[in-house]
Amino acid sequence: MIVLSGIKQYYSGRCVLDAPALRFERNKKYAVLGANGSGKSTLLKIMAGIVLPTEGAVLSEVSGKKSMGYMPQKAYGFSFSVLRNVMMAIGDCKEREEMAKAAVEAVGMSALIDADASKLSGGETQRISFARMISLSRELLILDEPTAATDLAGIDLIEKELLRYCNENECTVVFATHSPAQAMRLADEVIFLHNGMIAERGETRKVLNEPQSDEARSFLNHWRL
Repeated sequence: MIVLSGIKQYYSGRCVLDAPALRFERNKKYAVLGANGSGKSTLLKIMAGIVLPTEGAVLSEVSGKKSMGYMPQKAYGFSFSVLRNVMMAIGDCKEREEMAKAAVEAVGMSALIDADASKLSGGETQRISFARMISLSRELLILDEPTAATDLAGIDLIEKELLRYCNENECTVVFATHSPAQAMRLADEVIFLHNGMIAERGETRKVLNEPQSDEARSFLNHWRL
């Protein structure tokens, strides 16, 4: 379980995030939804400990550094093999090569396992970044737009693997997305942010089909055919 209490984040005197109380339960998937600049990435960085909030605290029951995985919005590949890139996330472990190979296979990258990761496409690099997340059994995954750079086939592959991983490891997942359709496919609950504020929160189908706030209704109207 993770609890955010009284979180506020200021940049240059401007409040970019105001989250008085948020609670994330074990073995549930949460979509943080909102437009660009709504505070999604800031919220995830604070949860992951990448950024310290100006005010408030994050209380977590996650047991150890490797029990939490954070995938940033901009994927990266170091200038050595795909396999070694994934092995880095595992650390000193006798079975790390086998574990890394399994993660690479899970994201459909086995054919490029010896390729220079710094020379791959954006979508391929994002798959490598996701492979790092699933190379270990974790209690918490924090994913910032995990499929933003991938094509439709890549989106489908990552989403299916994420659901399989969650079922197998009973982990909490918090992911940022601008896509209501992705939130509907993956999340148990939605947190909708607008200008750094929590405009709405609740069960996914309820929020997306019957939004109560003007901000959520306006955002969702842009996604309706």
